[in-house]
Amino acid sequence: MSRGQRWHAKVITGALAALVAVAVVAQNPSPPAQTSDILLYIQQTWKVLTRSNRDLPKAAVDPKFHPGPDGKWPVYIPRTEDVHAVERELSAEIPANEYGTISLHPLPEDITTLKEQGLLYLPKPYVVPGGRFNEMYGWDSYFIQVGLLRDHDLDHAKDMADNFLYQVKNYGGKVLNANRTYYLNRSQPPFLTQMVLGVYEETKDRAWLEQALPEVEQYYKLWSAEPHLTPETGLARYWDFGEGPAPEVLSAERNAEGKTHYDLVKEYFKTHEITAYDVSQYWDRKTDQLTMLFYKGDRSMRESGFDPSNRFGPFNIDIIHYNPVCLNSLLYLMEMQTGDILRILGKNAEAAQWRKRAEQRAAIVNRLMWDEKDGLYYDYDFVTKNVRHYPFLTTFYPLWAGFATKEQAARVEKNLPLFEKAGGLQTSTYVSGNQWDAPFGWAPLQMIAVEGLRRYGYSDDAERISMKWLSLVHREFLRQGYIVEKYDVVQGGSDVSANIHFGYSANQAGFGWTNAVFTRLYDQLSAEDKHKLMESTAAAAAR
Repeated sequence: MSRGQRWHAKVITGALAALVAVAVVAQNPSPPAQTSDILLYIQQTWKVLTRSNRDLPKAAVDPKFHPGPDGKWPVYIPRTEDVHAVERELSAEIPANEYGTISLHPLPEDITTLKEQGLLYLPKPYVVPGGRFNEMYGWDSYFIQVGLLRDHDLDHAKDMADNFLYQVKNYGGKVLNANRTYYLNRSQPPFLTQMVLGVYEETKDRAWLEQALPEVEQYYKLWSAEPHLTPETGLARYWDFGEGPAPEVLSAERNAEGKTHYDLVKEYFKTHEITAYDVSQYWDRKTDQLTMLFYKGDRSMRESGFDPSNRFGPFNIDIIHYNPVCLNSLLYLMEMQTGDILRILGKNAEAAQWRKRAEQRAAIVNRLMWDEKDGLYYDYDFVTKNVRHYPFLTTFYPLWAGFATKEQAARVEKNLPLFEKAGGLQTSTYVSGNQWDAPFGWAPLQMIAVEGLRRYGYSDDAERISMKWLSLVHREFLRQGYIVEKYDVVQGGSDVSANIHFGYSANQAGFGWTNAVFTRLYDQLSAEDKHKLMESTAAAAAR
């Protein structure tokens, strides 16, 4: 056996052993690596992460909860569907021995009456992120779709978009945080129009595009009406419609001592002076109880996807008082892209109205959120009428969306040293013990920052950062045999749990958006850097 063959055998054997360990702590881990070719591995992984009605019993399993008292996993069907027809269809498709592990129920009109949390039915197959995330997520799915389209899986890419349109139509006008009952009260960052246009660019199916338009417009209304709309600014905020503690936190976010995230928050409030906001809004010191407004903020920061960080004050609780730069950049894109859809459909007058909305939003963001002194975009507190000076990678969203001026983009680029580390871009400049802060780096923010830099002509920066991030992911893949959710870009590894003190600390295997962003950024590299990436990373891992 040659040295190269021995190396490949070592990678595969090590990967299999590692994945056995991963399976102990995370259901549905990434599949055993049967190749050291990371691109081939990613392509193979999409199938493993796919859930369909045929394997609904696997999709219904929720690592964050337990089956019902009857030992079955609940699956809820929207009231707009014929439950008996769906039941007949599923019972014909799923083997009897597996069908017996789930129970179907019509979703009640008042979801607060639900006795058991469960999966929400979707008609088409979808790809899950992996690990504890065994459902279709709101913003993960956009990045996953990018990967599916790249790997020529148009069918599943379209299925993902169709499922989101179905959610808007049948689950309260939202693209849900994920298709579980405990997520019915909130959405996630809006990427729907990008997913719809991603499919259309491949199919050129105008009839399908026209059918999607009512749901696109309905979903936009969620973000452009109160309480998501803040009349003071004309911009949007994140807002969860539910009340009280988030069920998934009580069920799954516990540390080794059995303390929930909420227990740890109270301990933090007792021992730290909070200056970012009036803590009495969120915690009663006399009774040591978190207030209902705290839970509103906690739920709403989960709608943002950044759960948690200290970007909006400790634990992001004050997010309900902010217009985030990320959300409003995405809504600018949604307005522009809805205009594009209307123009394709020959509705030019309506398209012009959407473009005008986008231009107005961009002007407000540039007026309220751009900090000329720091050369960064920040989030705007519409109560105090100030930005919060907390450097965060979302400063690149206006570059990615394309409404930053050349001068603003140049200032942001000059601030790269705040974020750039050995393994790519750290999420913020603060170490808070939260996963969405330093020293951690996340695939979606690498992609948005890199593509924002490329859009404004900073190709050398984009190439350098891509190489750092891709090298880290590739090296860890060769070491472990699977791809994970997040990385420590300062130390250059994926062993992150010891430095995450709030929320859940495990690093999930899978992992949908990391897979997709890896291939996306890899494709944008020069031919020379593609070769260098694979050769140098493999050599480093072999040492």
